[in-house]
Amino acid sequence: MQYQSNLEKGKLLEVAAKKFVNKNKNKGPKLDKVIHEAHDRAFQKIDCLNCANCCKTTSPIFRDIDIKRISKEMRMKEQQFIQEYLIMDDESDYVLQTAPCPFLNLTDNKCSIYEFRPSACREYPHTNRKNSIQIGLLHVKNMEVCPAVVEVMEQLIG
Repeated sequence: MQYQSNLEKGKLLEVAAKKFVNKNKNKGPKLDKVIHEAHDRAFQKIDCLNCANCCKTTSPIFRDIDIKRISKEMRMKEQQFIQEYLIMDDESDYVLQTAPCPFLNLTDNKCSIYEFRPSACREYPHTNRKNSIQIGLLHVKNMEVCPAVVEVMEQLIG
């Protein structure tokens, strides 16, 4: 599978990616254009619906506003949503109780709450954020999960 081999490539790039991030972490907005262009090129090649590894292996953080919005859309009380789907992690953030995500349809990799999904899901993999290099070590960590991030980092490293 193409995506699995890309993740394996990410393991090989980890040291170089960390060096790149540490060398460039103070460039902030100057580097955004380059990172965002790499992000756009990566997502021209990679279709998340062919992978969904993020939804299968990790959990987003659910902020209060996400819980409120999702529980309303699901016609549940917020506390009921929390009890049914979430736990509090070591950093006092709400995350999913289980993986894969209970909202992921494993036959087509589509999200059943896509239109009102958590902000963390909307923003993932964060490579098109403003001041993206400031969270560069998160990008390095995300190379373990997301083949698109591997593609972005590979372009940046050169």
